[in-house]
Amino acid sequence: MELIIKIAKDHGGVSVFGGVAERTHEGNDLYMETKESGVINEENIAESKVALVYGQMNEPPGARMRVGLTALTMAEYFRDVNEQDVLLFIDNIYRFVHAGSEVSPVLG
Repeated sequence: MELIIKIAKDHGGVSVFGGVAERTHEGNDLYMETKESGVINEENIAESKVALVYGQMNEPPGARMRVGLTALTMAEYFRDVNEQDVLLFIDNIYRFVHAGSEVSPVLG
């Protein structure tokens, strides 16, 4: 959390957080903290300095795997189109890999 705020306020960059298999209350806590710190601006979303993407633990592995890929796509957009510095967080990378291993046998 501290790193997201520091990147936003001191460096002027954007952070993208991909919460793979997050618990609902953990995601809500992060959202509320970023909102209270001013990193998320609900009055003018364009001025927000963080994008949050969540896939909950109770979702199928394909949906959980897509969270990491969606966060990466968002980070690439901010970097390439908006020409902003981006910090990408994937929490928890183990759960991301695990979701991929659950999906791969189905895909062949």
